[in-house]
Formats: sequence, structure tokens, C-alpha cells
Amino acid sequence: MGHFGARLADAVKQRGPLCVGIDAHPELLRAWGLTADADGLRRFCDTCVTAFADFAVVKPQVAFFEAYGAAGYTVLEHTVAALRSSGVLVLADAKRGDIGSTMAAYAAAWTGDSPLAADAVTASPYLGFGSLQPLLDTAKAHGRGVFVLAATSNPEGATVQRAVIAGCTVAQSIVDAAAAVNREEPGLVGVVVGATVTEPPDVSELGGPVLVPGVGAQGGRPEMLGGFGGARPGQLLPAVSRDVLRAGPDRAELRAAAEKFRDAVAYLA
Repeated sequence: MGHFGARLADAVKQRGPLCVGIDAHPELLRAWGLTADADGLRRFCDTCVTAFADFAVVKPQVAFFEAYGAAGYTVLEHTVAALRSSGVLVLADAKRGDIGSTMAAYAAAWTGDSPLAADAVTASPYLGFGSLQPLLDTAKAHGRGVFVLAATSNPEGATVQRAVIAGCTVAQSIVDAAAAVNREEPGLVGVVVGATVTEPPDVSELGGPVLVPGVGAQGGRPEMLGGFGGARPGQLLPAVSRDVLRAGPDRAELRAAAEKFRDAVAYLA
């Protein structure tokens, strides 16, 4: 398996920059006529896998699988494998973050040889960027990627992320630390910047991808992302979940909704 950065760039070039989320809210399962349990989750995911089979990146939200315990993780393993078999890059939205041996164990689970391992995983650097080193090392060794939280859309996040230390916001310091890693391994580390962040950090020198969640129902407008954070062409991965998933359970309508958003952000590639 080649370097994640190169595989992602190739996927975006061929399939567009949209990242589609699989966020299996219990309310959404019921709206699809499914039971809010592991069986309903499996049916939901099987539909999504079929509908999103030729998209560049699909992002399962791990929390909605964890809610059903071991059975939920079994569905997640099946979903990750099914998406990857169709050529889709899978970004596990797990937001893991810890220190030492615990971080190393998370790294093995999400970027090693575990059945849960995806092409990339989200992580929190707010125990210090250096705490992610076991994850970065394991991801690099296995050709996977890591997306670290930099600037999130929730109002509470600004208290920490926009704090200024030595003339630099904390969010910018995260981007800069990721950029330093990418100078040695291009594209290994991406960052997460919410689509509704009004003052995004400068990502122009990141040397990696920028996941931009919050497009659609959360207020992010596809047509407003050009030049977001100083991003270069092909760098942004706009992420949409709810506005696509509410089109289900019909596969054709679900796919059409995703294609509509893919077309709307195609100019970013």
C-alpha cells in the first residue's frame, strides 16, 4: 500500500474531493424505517456502501457504532472492508487522543493491522501534538493517514483553539506542527477545520489535506470554500453527512444527493 497522501490525491483527482459521512443517528435509522440496533445499523451501512461506492472518501462516525457494543464494532469492521473493496478510502472518525502506551494501542487499532484499521483516522492533539507520535509512526509504517483537530466549529472549542501563545493561535500551532511532519512524509497528516469557522488557520503550507466538516445542514456552504484558509487546489475535503443521508433509504436518491454535493465542490479539486 502506497503513501496515504499519494493515494488520497489520486482518489480526489479521479472521484472528486467530497467526503461523505456515515453518521447513523438513531433518529435517522428510524426515519429510514430501520430499528435502532445493530441490525438496523448493518442495513443502514450496507445501503450507504452501495450508494457511495465510487466516491473518493467515506467517513464512518465511530461513535454511532460504539453505541451498540461488540455488535456495532462488527458492523464497523464489515463496513470498512466493504468500502475499501470498492476502492473507497475510509476515514474513521474516531478522534482518539492519549499518551504513551495507550496512544500506541489506539494507533494499532486504527492504523495498524487491526480489522478496524482504516485508510486514515481522526485524532485529537490537545494533549500536546507530541502525544500523537505513536499514531503518526504506526500510520506511516502502514501507509495510512491521520487527521488532527485544529479548529472546530463548536463555540466551546474557540476558548482553547483561538488562544494566542507567542503570537500564534493554538489552532495555527497545530497546523504548523502537522506541516513539519509532512515535510518529511508528504500528506501523512491532515487537519480538521470546521466549515463554519470564521477565522480558519492558514493551511497554505500544510503539505497535506484539510478535512472540512459541517457542509450542508450545519451551515457550511459549498460555494464559499474557495481559498478557505489559503488552501491550495485539491487540498480541501469538504465533508457532508446529514444533508445526504436524509435522502435515504432509497439507494438511487441517496446517491443522487451525494452526487449533487460532489458536483457543488468539484471546483475545489
